[in-house]
Amino acid sequence: TSGLHSLLTRCLLCPQAKYLAQIIVMGVQVVGRAFARALRQEFAASRAAADARGRAGHRSAAASNLSGLSLQEAQQILNVSKLSPEEVQKNYEHLFKVNDKSVGGSFYLQSKVVRAKERLDEELRIQAQEDREKGRTPHT
Repeated sequence: TSGLHSLLTRCLLCPQAKYLAQIIVMGVQVVGRAFARALRQEFAASRAAADARGRAGHRSAAASNLSGLSLQEAQQILNVSKLSPEEVQKNYEHLFKVNDKSVGGSFYLQSKVVRAKERLDEELRIQAQEDREKGRTPHT
């Protein structure tokens, strides 16, 4: 082991070995800083995206709490797969008429149809507001 120690000591004292060690250390530092910077940028981008999704999610959740229906329940009641104002209105009118008490329908079901439309209208309003905030045109 003393031979290895003396060899290492002699190598570390030679100028080329010192330069090589300095280059390796500087390279590791540069790569480490670049990695840390990229990681911070990724965290910031992820946080911004989560905040944007969170705002939309909070609005939608609040609308669900107010109406007593989730977005999915409202879509099922009115039989709409995508949020389209025209499709929501068309299905609402049809279901409201067929559930009218005067034609033998159910007031309970008719009220569910009304609540579902209110919930979907609120979701459409939320989406339109988000689109305006992002500078895009509203969904149609």
